[in-house]
Amino acid sequence: MKKIAILHGPNLDRLGRRQPAIYGTATLKDLEKMIRAEAKKIGFTVTFFQSAHEGALVDKIHALTDRGTEAFVVNFGAYSHTSIALRDALAASGLPAVEVHISDIKKREKFRHHSMTAGACRAMISGKGFPGYLEALQRLPKYL
Repeated sequence: MKKIAILHGPNLDRLGRRQPAIYGTATLKDLEKMIRAEAKKIGFTVTFFQSAHEGALVDKIHALTDRGTEAFVVNFGAYSHTSIALRDALAASGLPAVEVHISDIKKREKFRHHSMTAGACRAMISGKGFPGYLEALQRLPKYL
């Protein structure tokens, strides 16, 4: 089975409580359960990591790369719009990644319209809610 890592950035641990009009009422645990079920259908094993700390996310990308992870699905939250460090870590991994945003970043505040990290990814899925993560998993086989 292919090893896939799902990385979540700041505030995603607040899903279900944070701005439910934008993000819904389901929790990160609910999302991970949905991802795990879809990954199993595709033939992936998944690991999850969430942090509000940019450096912790960078360190995790390096560690997972060194431990044989074969691809990433990432939602770096607000760091997507600001972090060259995360972009560089993904690029340095040499592994395929798909970036996901629960909300449509193009319909949000202007500063959210551009993702710095998307340039290190094979695709970006935005505005499809939790099903966007399933779409990301379904796209990964063509990059592996």
